[in-house]
Amino acid sequence: MAAITGDIARAYNDLVEINKTAAKGYQEAAEGASSGELKANLSKFSQQRAQFASELTQHAQQFGINPEEGNTIEGLAADAAAAVHRGWINIKSAITGQDDAAILGECETGDATALQAYETALKSAELPAEARSVIQQQHGEILSAKNWITQQKSVSR
Repeated sequence: MAAITGDIARAYNDLVEINKTAAKGYQEAAEGASSGELKANLSKFSQQRAQFASELTQHAQQFGINPEEGNTIEGLAADAAAAVHRGWINIKSAITGQDDAAILGECETGDATALQAYETALKSAELPAEARSVIQQQHGEILSAKNWITQQKSVSR
């Protein structure tokens, strides 16, 4: 098994946190959407992200990393959490206006932030092959969700 560096531990911690935040953001978006179809899809994305966080946590634990404990250098994990928060921060204000296009725009921003974190993790040469496979698969599904959201946003305007 490959040696797990602090960078790999940080990547796992960041991706778990990103997915937990996205699950909450998508749930809030689903609650605020006016269209029944949109509510259903956003809720599905919320469940998907919760599942991604769970998968990543289980996978990290196989390498002796416990994302729940945040065993990376203090402050580094906070950077990713802050970026994720910025990615989803406006979801509540978009929901308040009951504007589906605005809600979709905030979901799109959140997913763009998530995709950047996934791409950063995938650039690491130290990422074990098993981890790379899981992270690539999740990245693809997030990209697909983001593309769907972008398409729906253009229809909603």
